[in-house]
Amino acid sequence: MKIFMSHRFLILFLTFTLSITICDAQDLRSGSLKRFEQKIFGKSVNNKNSPKVRESKKVVRAKKEQAKSEKKLKKEYADYIKASQKRSMEIQTPEVQERMKQNNKETIKINKERKKAVKEASKKAGKRYN
Repeated sequence: MKIFMSHRFLILFLTFTLSITICDAQDLRSGSLKRFEQKIFGKSVNNKNSPKVRESKKVVRAKKEQAKSEKKLKKEYADYIKASQKRSMEIQTPEVQERMKQNNKETIKINKERKKAVKEASKKAGKRYN
């Protein structure tokens, strides 16, 4: 019976000592887990310096010119829209012009209120998920 008790005590003692050494091996100080993963898997793909590819001067120049022409086209289109709206306003009678101005003001006001409502709703949703 004493031998059985001593075996039980020895198994219990070994279990506790081994579990303590295993717990010591899992050191969770800041960065230790990252270092451990780097030892196992090596450097991550994001940390490797990829070779930088330089484009030729022709390509860079062509991209700049394309961006410049797109910007010019957008500006011309915006100017055309303004001129078209101004012309459509000028050809109307004075009563219709007043009505159009009032409708434009109401539209701007409605859009502002709609944007404000969307912003408030998104704030509430953001608070819910934070």
